[in-house]
Amino acid sequence: MNVLLLVTLALVALSGTATVLVRDPARQLVVAGVFGLALAIMFFAFGAPDVALSQIVVSAIAVPVMALLTLARFDRDNR
Repeated sequence: MNVLLLVTLALVALSGTATVLVRDPARQLVVAGVFGLALAIMFFAFGAPDVALSQIVVSAIAVPVMALLTLARFDRDNR
């Protein structure tokens, strides 16, 4: 295997583990965004740039932003 592929797989494994271990929901969403970027880098390294671009849009941008907005709404409603 190529060194780049091993590094990207290790990055995905570490960021996935960090996502599970973080307990604060807001921080977990940020770490999940980093996990999405790591997956996009892995997809690009494995030769699937179209999947990588989709991964960036969905997992690294759209889902964390929507979830952070939802958390902010619940926080505002609780006050």
